[in-house]
Amino acid sequence: MSLPQESLALTVERFDQPTARKFSSLCFAVSLLGLAVSAFGLVTAREQFAFSWLFGFIVVFTISVGGLFWAILHTATDSEWGVLIRRQMENLASIVTILPLFFLPLLLWCAPILWKWWDMAIGVDPLLDAKSAFLNHGFFIFRFIVYFAGLGGIAFLLRKLSIQQDHDGASKHTLQMRKVAIAGLPIFGVCLTFAAVDWLMGLDYHWFSTMWGVYIFAGAAGSSMAALVLIVTALRANGYLKAVNLEHYHIMGKFLLTFTVFWAYIGYSQYMLIWYANIPEETIYFKIRNTESWNLLSTFLVFGRFFFPFPFLLFQATKKRPIILCTVAVWIIAMQVVDLYVIVLPSLHQTGLRASMYDLSSLLAIGGAAAGYFFRQLSSCNLYPSRDPRLSGSVHLSN
Repeated sequence: MSLPQESLALTVERFDQPTARKFSSLCFAVSLLGLAVSAFGLVTAREQFAFSWLFGFIVVFTISVGGLFWAILHTATDSEWGVLIRRQMENLASIVTILPLFFLPLLLWCAPILWKWWDMAIGVDPLLDAKSAFLNHGFFIFRFIVYFAGLGGIAFLLRKLSIQQDHDGASKHTLQMRKVAIAGLPIFGVCLTFAAVDWLMGLDYHWFSTMWGVYIFAGAAGSSMAALVLIVTALRANGYLKAVNLEHYHIMGKFLLTFTVFWAYIGYSQYMLIWYANIPEETIYFKIRNTESWNLLSTFLVFGRFFFPFPFLLFQATKKRPIILCTVAVWIIAMQVVDLYVIVLPSLHQTGLRASMYDLSSLLAIGGAAAGYFFRQLSSCNLYPSRDPRLSGSVHLSN
């Protein structure tokens, strides 16, 4: 069944392929530079490399998996407002499919450094013995495969079905995408939660928090929406996505506000409950991050991630100003980087902040490759779902 003609009134837009190749090549060149520096660190300073690489990996992972969340949510709820920007959600989510390659260095060469339980024999620590059914090599690797098979599979299917609808206009693809998205919601929640537990909470297997998965999700959702704001704005500035208007910015701004507040709520709740219970296995996480210069960075994060963006996102007028919203979006992504830095690096430098060039090189290596792949995806299909049955409603959006 084909779509009504009013949905096809817009001119189909595709990103210029030579420009995409140029940007993609530039991003891959940056990635190669970062890889070269990081490879030097792998040989000469493996401990620092391990934590820096995990930091760079988890930054890119959370932003891309956040894009998958928005694609799933949009499709599962038959949301109309974001049809014009849904393809960019799908392109951002597709980065998840290449990320297993960047996790392999951690698995092959750094696992005993990052996760202290990795080479610990049975009987050394009774607490680890009690968790051995979960914390063992085989199950850890199996879970790693499941995480990326689940998340990557959903991202691949949603984008594939969406592009197929561009070609034939069949409304059956909308139904198929909805089924994939609804089935993908619990898969997404389980995979992201346990990945956060394995890779980040596992840095100290004594520590635990029942809110950890939600905390990581809050940062991922907020930072990925910020990335979408910047992607859409960059495309509009270059003459694409002309139908995106201030109403779309208003809604994206509302989502930024939502997850700014949600991140603060979950972060405060986690801190308050752990402080109130005063259990040593729980408080050690915050004790380290309230030590010396880590305390300054943690305090800055509280104000920077919530109190600074909150007043800008609170009012409708500022959410409908792209320049203001883009400034806040850049800030939120920067705060996501700081947040994950405070999560990962204190496990190595427990007495205070010690920045390393490998922190930056890891970000460039993985982020550059992800950006290069994004540009390839960007030019491989239409910039928006041109034959989606809800396209007209997105074009004439009013809220």
